[in-house]
Amino acid sequence: MTAQILLIDEDAAERRSMKAAIEAHGHAVHVADTAHAGIELFRRYRDQISVVVLDATWAEGLNPSVIPVLAEINPAVPVIVCTTEGATETALDAVRAGAFDFLVKPIAQERLIGAIESALKIHRTSLQGRTPRRARSGSVSFADVVAASAAMSRVVELGRRAAQSTIPVMLEGEAGVGKELVARAIHAASDRSSRPFVAVNCNAISPGQIEEVLFGSENLTGKFAEAEGGTLFIEEISELPAVGQMRLLEIVQTGEVHRSGLQRALKANVRLILATNKDLIEEVKASRFREDLYYRVNVFPITIAALRRRKEDIPHLVRAFVERFSLEQRLPRTLQIDPSALALLTSFDWPGNTRQLENAIFRAVVLAEGTSLRESDFPQVVAQVKSNRGATPGAEPQAVLHEPSPIAKVQAALAERTAGFTSGYSAPSTGFGAAQSANVIVSTDQAGNVRKLAEIEEELIRFALKFYRGQMSQVARKLGIGRSTLYRKLKDYGIDPDDPQKDAA
Repeated sequence: MTAQILLIDEDAAERRSMKAAIEAHGHAVHVADTAHAGIELFRRYRDQISVVVLDATWAEGLNPSVIPVLAEINPAVPVIVCTTEGATETALDAVRAGAFDFLVKPIAQERLIGAIESALKIHRTSLQGRTPRRARSGSVSFADVVAASAAMSRVVELGRRAAQSTIPVMLEGEAGVGKELVARAIHAASDRSSRPFVAVNCNAISPGQIEEVLFGSENLTGKFAEAEGGTLFIEEISELPAVGQMRLLEIVQTGEVHRSGLQRALKANVRLILATNKDLIEEVKASRFREDLYYRVNVFPITIAALRRRKEDIPHLVRAFVERFSLEQRLPRTLQIDPSALALLTSFDWPGNTRQLENAIFRAVVLAEGTSLRESDFPQVVAQVKSNRGATPGAEPQAVLHEPSPIAKVQAALAERTAGFTSGYSAPSTGFGAAQSANVIVSTDQAGNVRKLAEIEEELIRFALKFYRGQMSQVARKLGIGRSTLYRKLKDYGIDPDDPQKDAA
């Protein structure tokens, strides 16, 4: 069956080669040599194009906003991203942004066509009735939020409390953790549940258009007016331009919306829920986000932990997604999940969080040929596990899972360093230097008393600074604290934040 494919690649030779391969299999190809030109083509043929093949090997790398923009135009169309060998971070960025698949150049013709055919199957299924994400498809409640972990239980508890008032809520967390799902649950549990829930993503709209989209104009209603009496959910608030931030502050302070081209201000009876995947304090320090607006909207913060930090939720999410997608695909019975596949999915860190897991399950259910899902039904996960853990190409997935990951190695090193907590441990001496030479974090002093927590914390921070070569974002993430908290602790312990490795362990 002929389908229309959009190919975006700046390399003319690559374009010709891939275009010829795709056309040889009976499909029509639209080509563009820049992301901007590709987006305009996609906007023009949004209802005809079934798959987008997007090159990510430009000198400046993949613009993370391209995939969300494509999804905003038509979320049902899968995007396949092409990267170069070794560009793992680019591939992961694409997955986090919502890419369906990624291919490594040079791309074998069979691999390209296989990925396109799988994407076409997904697209045809979407057209038969599946919405791209459940959060966009109707009312949800806190019962829809999987909260097996203590971290998500806390999110649900705070969300229920937030629903009882109209104060602004700030949802913090990485992309794909489920911020919109929580926002919709808060709205559904509030007394505004019968009124509209309107969502807008600042990262999916060009800076020149976002003001008009949010606040309206003489020719456009605007999201604030659409959400009148209900809830307005603004995603990636950190990406709101300076002028937009000023206008949002004005609305929060006065409760009125001024539309461009209109003299009279309109009352804004809207409950605000905002979301960000950045540390807004750092954005304020860098003068990218207004401090006065920050204190106005960050009234009730709720932090949603990354999926890798709440792996207890993964088996429950997997089963819920398998059951839902089995029903949506009208399968005779719900697919089973093989224990080894569940172990694979639970062991993976899911850089794209719940959204990536949901898409992986959806893909597996649609393409499944048996009555249960096995490891082989998750080739992307197996490939990434192999890549992340340095497995040999012929290694079995089971063997890969038992190969210690970099994170596991850090945990093992920390476990060795905290061995002093076991009974009978004899500390060689007190102080950081002794701990460093013994390659342990000493838990007791010479008198046999437990050392102060602050001393041990300092040594752990210094160790993390050395282990991650002073990469502050990674150090903060691995220690489970925010960047602002990390910088404060560096100051407390006399560690130079501009040259942290100088004082590292």
